[in-house]
Amino acid sequence: MLRRLLLALALLLLVGVVRLPFETALQAEQRAAGFHAARVGLDLRQRLGQTGFLAALSGCRAVVADLLCIEAYSAWERVEWGRLNWLFETASSLQPRALFIWEMASWHMGYNASRAAREDPRWKLEAQRRRAERQYLELSRGFLQRGIAALPNEPKLYELLGTLERDKFNDPLAASVAYGTGATLPGAKGYLRRFSAYCLAQVPGREVEAHARLRALYDLGPQEHLPTLLKEMRRLEEKLALPPEQRIYKDR
Repeated sequence: MLRRLLLALALLLLVGVVRLPFETALQAEQRAAGFHAARVGLDLRQRLGQTGFLAALSGCRAVVADLLCIEAYSAWERVEWGRLNWLFETASSLQPRALFIWEMASWHMGYNASRAAREDPRWKLEAQRRRAERQYLELSRGFLQRGIAALPNEPKLYELLGTLERDKFNDPLAASVAYGTGATLPGAKGYLRRFSAYCLAQVPGREVEAHARLRALYDLGPQEHLPTLLKEMRRLEEKLALPPEQRIYKDR
């Protein structure tokens, strides 16, 4: 009996030694693909409850995340902004490589919830409305920043961040950086490079650099001679008092 037990243990040990390099390689490939990006910890257990936690632990993270997103739609209809944020926080923890979750979360917090907070009749003072609005805008920015950390090569997230910085935070320099970074990534839309230059043109003290970037776009050909680009170039030419030979409007 003891001999059989020792033999069985030896066989198990041998199988483990043989499987170890294969399993190590497989785990490395999975991590590279992002399958282990979401960690199931105690904080997630508290969010999901026992049933949801067990479902996530059993490999059904995508299903649980989808259900949370469906519930998020209901929370949006009921104007439950705090719950909406909680649902997206949890869904993104389960599926950090799902682009649509980061997109929806940032949109709802940055445009729907922030506007509702700004127009909330409970706030009598302008400072109160602006503070409430700012809190949701910060949540939106946070979703995009964490989304970029999870999907660093996704240009859409940089585009959304640039638009948020430009339109909601009124920070053209941060917007220019976000658009510019996104423009360097595979699959990026061509307009990101233009948007980056347009925003830079609004930053005091960066007019020379902005003009150089706009001129580089202009020199690419007629397809880049868009109304906004021409308008910004003319404005910068006047502001910088450029000599005629450096202007595109010298003969006009």
